[in-house]
Amino acid sequence: MNSPLDSAPPPRTLASLVVVYLTVFLDLLGFGLILPLLPFYAMRFGAHGKQIGLLFACFSIAQLIGAPILGRLSDRVGRRPVLIVCLLGSTLSLLATGLTDTLYTLMAARAFAGLFGGSIATAQAYVADVTLPAERTKYMGLVGASIGMGFVFGPFVGAELSRWGFSTAAFVAAALSAANLLLALFALRESLPPSARGKSQRVPLSVASLKAALSRPVVGPLLLITMLSTLAFVAMESTFALFAKQRYGFSEQTMGRLFAAIGVVIAIVQGGFIGPLAKRFGEVAIGTVGFAILTLGFFAIPWMPNRGLMMAALLLVAIGQGLLAPSLSTLLSRAASATEQGGTLGFSQSLSSMSRAIGPILAGALFDWFPPLPYAMAAVITAAMAVFLSRQR
Repeated sequence: MNSPLDSAPPPRTLASLVVVYLTVFLDLLGFGLILPLLPFYAMRFGAHGKQIGLLFACFSIAQLIGAPILGRLSDRVGRRPVLIVCLLGSTLSLLATGLTDTLYTLMAARAFAGLFGGSIATAQAYVADVTLPAERTKYMGLVGASIGMGFVFGPFVGAELSRWGFSTAAFVAAALSAANLLLALFALRESLPPSARGKSQRVPLSVASLKAALSRPVVGPLLLITMLSTLAFVAMESTFALFAKQRYGFSEQTMGRLFAAIGVVIAIVQGGFIGPLAKRFGEVAIGTVGFAILTLGFFAIPWMPNRGLMMAALLLVAIGQGLLAPSLSTLLSRAASATEQGGTLGFSQSLSSMSRAIGPILAGALFDWFPPLPYAMAAVITAAMAVFLSRQR
C-alpha cells in the first residue's frame, strides 16, 4: 500500500531528475560500449553457446547478491551515496575488463561489475522519491529512455572502437564511467529526506525474505512477472550475436549498429509515448500489450528468411520492451510504501539478475541443441505473462 508520503509534494525539482537521467545515460553508455562485443571477444578464447551464456551469467549472479543489498542500503543512508558506490565499482570493473587476457579473467571482471550493478534500481527509487504517483510512469519512462539512449550511442561507438581492439572500447567505457562518477560527486543531490531514512524494515536477505516478498498480494505477482519477462528477453539477448553471425554473417560493427537502432526505438517509445499512453489506458493494459508484441517478435526472429524481415521482428521486440519495462517499474513503486522503494526495486533487480544468471546458460544450451529454441521459449513465457498481467488488479 502507498504511504501518505506518496501524496506529498515532490521534495526536489526537475533539475534533480535531469542529473539522475544523465547519470543513468552515462552509466549505460559505458555498459553499451562493450555489451555487443563480449560474445565476439569470448569467441576468440574458444567460447561456444554455453560458455558465452556463462559469461553473461557471471554479471547477473553477482548482481543477484549486490542489488538487494544496495537497494536496502539506499533506503537507509540515501540514494546519492549508493549511486556513487555503484559508479566507482563500474569504473574499476571496466578497467579490469580491458586488462583481461583469458575467458576466466573476463568472467571475473564481469562478476565484479555485477556486484556493483545496482544503479538502475537506485535511480528508479530516486525517481519514486521525487514524483507523485499520478505522474510516475512518465518519469520512470524517462529513466528507460536514458537507458535506451545509452544503448543507442554505446553499441555504435563500441563497434567503431572495436577496430582498435576490445580493450580500447573497455578503457573508453571506464573513462566515461569515471566522468560519470565525478558528475555524481559534484552535481547529484540527495532525494530521500532524513526523516524517511532508516525506516525500512530490517528484514535479513535470505531465501525466507525473498519468499515473503513474493507472497505479498500485489508486490509478489509483479516481482514474478518482472523475473519471467527478464528471462524471456535475456534468452534472445544472450544468443542473438551467435545466431546473427551464423545465419547472416554479422560482424562486431554490424551488431553494434543494430543494437544502437534497437536503443533508438526503445528511447522513442519510453521517452515520448509511454507517459500519454499510460495516462489514457493504465499501466496494466500497456504492459499486457507490451508482452503481446514481444511474443510476436520473439516467435518471428529465427524464422525470418532475410535480414530485412529479421530486423522487422527485432523492431517488435524493441517496441514491446519499451512499453513493458516502465509499466512494471511504476506498478512496483506504487505497490511499495515510500520507505521501501529502494528495497522493493532492489528485489526486482535481484530477481531480474536471477533470470539473467539462469537465462543465458539455459538459452546457450538450447541454442547449441537447436538455434530457434531460445526464441520459442521466450515467446511462450511472454504469452503466458500477457495473460497473467491482464488478470492483475
